[in-house]
Amino acid sequence: MPPVTDRMRAMVEIFADEATKAGFGHVAPPMFEEVGVFVRLGEATDVVKKELYSFEDKGGRMISLRPEQTASLCRMFAQRRPVTPWKAWYSGANFRYEQSQKGRFRQFDQVGAEVIGSSDPDLDTELIALAARFYARIGLTRTQLLLNSLGDPADRAVYTDALRSYLSANASGLSEQARETMQRNPLRVLDSKRESDQEVVGGAPRLAEFLSVEATAAFERVQRGLRALEIPFVIESRLVRGLDYYNRTTFEFAAPGLEAAQNAVGGGGRYDGLVADLGGPDEPGVGFALGVDRTLLACDAEGAFEAPVTAPQIWVIATTGGIEAVELADRFRLAGLRADRSDSSRSMKAQMKAANKSGAEVAVIVGPDETAQGAVSIKPLRGQGEQITVPDHASLRTVQEYLQK
Repeated sequence: MPPVTDRMRAMVEIFADEATKAGFGHVAPPMFEEVGVFVRLGEATDVVKKELYSFEDKGGRMISLRPEQTASLCRMFAQRRPVTPWKAWYSGANFRYEQSQKGRFRQFDQVGAEVIGSSDPDLDTELIALAARFYARIGLTRTQLLLNSLGDPADRAVYTDALRSYLSANASGLSEQARETMQRNPLRVLDSKRESDQEVVGGAPRLAEFLSVEATAAFERVQRGLRALEIPFVIESRLVRGLDYYNRTTFEFAAPGLEAAQNAVGGGGRYDGLVADLGGPDEPGVGFALGVDRTLLACDAEGAFEAPVTAPQIWVIATTGGIEAVELADRFRLAGLRADRSDSSRSMKAQMKAANKSGAEVAVIVGPDETAQGAVSIKPLRGQGEQITVPDHASLRTVQEYLQK
């Protein structure tokens, strides 16, 4: 409800402006897809294993509410084959059946951007810059950019085997949850925030030692680009993100003002190969998603990005029993002003009370005396000023002058 929804809408509008300036077009992915679209996220991930909202529809198809939107964009690309590189941004709700907590809900909103059809590492830099500029524009100054590379699929496979061997040899030092995760996806153990896992995780082999020459060169190119754009970052070798489709560049924005264990406000990376998995051409891709709810909490922690003012500027009061209030409110709205009105059947006292509660700056009053004179009365509701009566044709200009003071 307002004012939270006003802040969310304003935030999306700012992101839309930043994305449009960077050449991204708006897309609207469907709210649900056939379950197979999301299985490509990785059957070992919690998103697929535990969190999908899935059901059988009336046609006997297994359907899932979207847990994220990257897979849907890749499916759209596979079917529509737009000109590459295809740059798209989106916003809207996603759904995951998980434990609800502060800033994390089972229905949550995201904004995001994707580029499909180019392996240029400079695009990775541009996307990170888009997110960083957006955060700066809404007033966040303490976000921290964490950066890593997962290498190419072959690099990741070799590293995963080495990591599994290391974790198995040190399994006695891991929590029960980490040992279970190790069987499904050893990389996800690196993301554990449990204190009992930190000693073993801290001694794990580093993925950077397994990167190919090509993957290393691409990662260094991204780092040079970020330095050129003066976007600070920290290399975080344990950053793996939560979905299996990532490779090469991965990144995450953390907000130190939030709880340490749940301070990520957005992130993304490369997902070369995901389009092919969804039946399309083997086109590379890179993208990110930013959590709107989490970002608003980060803004609260920094005292940034207040709700936009949406209260009416003008409150119209009429006691004539006619249609004057509707006509005046429409006149002001056509001029670009925020105007509302009272129920004309109510008393003057009741209507003035509503005007004062509305937050409006000025009341425009039409009673029998004003109607007889072809005039309106204008009464300031905030600050100093006397009520004046002006000809009806001068009401708009007079109100505009008052609001500009």
